[in-house]
Amino acid sequence: MAQMAEKFLLSRLSRVGFVALAIVAALAAFSGDSLTALTAVTAAALVFTGSTFHPRRAEAPWPAVNRLILCGFLALLLSSLWAGPWSLVHWLYLAPLVAFALLPLSWAALVTVVCAFFAMIATHWSAGLPERHQMISAFLLTIMLSALLVFLREYKSRQLAPLRRTDELTQAASREYLSADLHKEIQRSEREGTDMSLIMIGLDTHLSDSDPDADIRSILPRIGRYLHSQLRDFDTYYRVADLQFLIILPGISTAEAAVRADTIRKGLRALLASHGLELTVSAGISGLNIGDDANSMQQSAANALRRAQLQGGNRAQSYSTRSQTAPTPTEPETGGPAA
Repeated sequence: MAQMAEKFLLSRLSRVGFVALAIVAALAAFSGDSLTALTAVTAAALVFTGSTFHPRRAEAPWPAVNRLILCGFLALLLSSLWAGPWSLVHWLYLAPLVAFALLPLSWAALVTVVCAFFAMIATHWSAGLPERHQMISAFLLTIMLSALLVFLREYKSRQLAPLRRTDELTQAASREYLSADLHKEIQRSEREGTDMSLIMIGLDTHLSDSDPDADIRSILPRIGRYLHSQLRDFDTYYRVADLQFLIILPGISTAEAAVRADTIRKGLRALLASHGLELTVSAGISGLNIGDDANSMQQSAANALRRAQLQGGNRAQSYSTRSQTAPTPTEPETGGPAA
């Protein structure tokens, strides 16, 4: 909930900033200040192409466009050190914050150093203006504050990393914990002498290239909720790839897991069809055998899923039996989404 609130707030702030910059650009153009108007337009474009303005801006080619516009924005600010106007020079205070927000840490640090270097050169050439010296002092203070904010952000990220066990989009458990969790379940099954199985679910996107990826990703939250509704309280599911999920089923034999996989597969297909996506779903099942570890079980499930998709998709395949456990694609299916 905190992450959702943070994203909502950033989205609203981005839209407000975009409108404010558009107004500044219009006023500057009306007053004949072309450099300020151009800089405001560039800043508005920088906000518009950012991921906080719209979630789909995180997909290619938007990040590259966003960074290209950032370069133009910084160039305009640096040119104002010599050409003016004086009011535009104060915008340079935002450069470190914007750079650290949009660029990797090393690149942001390089951009900040370059901006500070050119600002000091401009001050040296304009030694007769005390305002320039005041500007440099304020700019260096801004850099220090930016560094402090970056340190706090990285510290917070590392402190909270162990608590982020779920994928934001699908609420599936994070892939980083899969091997450790699966190893624990294998040890428990071997200690108690019980069965355990894995199901790897994958959308057969290669069979229907006409469906855009954006439409598929838009219903990933519904897919996550559906998977959650089909599992027991002690089952866990993980998002192992963009359109693939892995489910751990303690105490379930391979044959039982095949039946569950087919039920889930049919329900997911019905869910996709209800959103106008004519996609099929395949599943791979692997059971715990003597000598298996977390990596070998995952690989077995992945191989079973791959075989199911190579056979045309729309089926479930068990790794141990290598036999088809679901009806062929031409047979009617029943079942619908529970979410």
